[in-house]
Amino acid sequence: MKPEEVVRLGYERAAEAYLADRRQEAPDVAALEHLISRLPAGALVLDAGCGAGMPIAHRLSQSYRVVGVDFSERQLGLATQHVPKAAFACQELTRLGLAGGTFDAVCSYYAIIHIPRAKHAGILADFYRLLRPGGLAFLCLGAMDLDDDYDDGYFGVRMYWSHFDAPTNLALLSDAGFDVLWWQIISDSLGGEAATGSHLFVLAQKPAAGNRSN
Repeated sequence: MKPEEVVRLGYERAAEAYLADRRQEAPDVAALEHLISRLPAGALVLDAGCGAGMPIAHRLSQSYRVVGVDFSERQLGLATQHVPKAAFACQELTRLGLAGGTFDAVCSYYAIIHIPRAKHAGILADFYRLLRPGGLAFLCLGAMDLDDDYDDGYFGVRMYWSHFDAPTNLALLSDAGFDVLWWQIISDSLGGEAATGSHLFVLAQKPAAGNRSN
């Protein structure tokens, strides 16, 4: 079974348990304010890998227009219930069928880290494509080097992780054309034995002129 299918099936089966365990107020959730403080009124935000929509899409939808995408139908069903103000679509992050230059911001929590890291550069490049000039990306990426890691005890299901360390991820963002504005390594907001450690949270910007900065 491909890693992406392991992840999709895992989150389908553990959707309710994962949502119940995810803390709605935690340092990683509070970090979203670094994005919110810079968003213009009426901004259109893509929540890439939105899951059940809580708490990120819900928080963003209070002030902005939100489009959430995820490849788990079960997660999207929960998101539709919990975040009625947002629009949702079933799509994979590696194959986003969205128009370029559409979004004021892209936000992605705990999604890219479940995709084989050889595909991460392409995902970041696609986020760059989706943003309007001056648009912002607020992303959760790996803080340590970890490749093809599986765990059979993640909310009772099999799960997969793959990511680079923080310096490599910052370099990938720069290579994609982004200017890094802020970053911090923060513990995740899962409780108990489900906690998966710390991750790199980073705010980056597509240059206003639309030109790559490197």
